[in-house]
Amino acid sequence: MLTAVLVAAAFSAIPACARDCAPQVRDGWLRLPPGPMPMLAGFGRIENTCPTPVTIVRVSSPAFADSSLHETRIVDGVSRMRALPQLRIAPGDAATLKPGGMHLMLMQARAPLKPGSKVAVEFALQDGGTLRGEFVVRKAGE
Repeated sequence: MLTAVLVAAAFSAIPACARDCAPQVRDGWLRLPPGPMPMLAGFGRIENTCPTPVTIVRVSSPAFADSSLHETRIVDGVSRMRALPQLRIAPGDAATLKPGGMHLMLMQARAPLKPGSKVAVEFALQDGGTLRGEFVVRKAGE
C-alpha cells in the first residue's frame, strides 16, 4: 500500500504538461514529382517542446507502400542520400525536413495524389508512442 502511495505521489509531482507532452508536426507538405515517378519527398518541421528527448525510429503512411527518413549530404563534392535509422530531437529543439537535407521518402503511392490533398504520416517513437502528422500535397516548384 505504501509503495502505491509513493508511486502515485511521485507521478503527481510531474507537471501535467510533461506527462501529456507530445512533439508536433508543423507545416508538413509533400512534393509531387514533375513526371511519373514512384516516389515523393516530404518536408516540414517536427518540434519537441517536451522536457525529454524524443527519438523517431520508424515512419509509415497508409497512402504509401514504403516510407522512411532520409538525409542528403554533400560528400567529396557529390550529393549523397542515405536512410536515417532514427532521428533524435532534443527537448526544446526541432528537426527541419527540407529539400537538400533531411526529408521523408514516400514510395509507391497506393492511389493517385492531387495538389491540395492531405496525407497522414505516422512517426513511431522509441518509447512506444506515435506522432501523427498531416502533409499537404503540392506541385513541384510551389
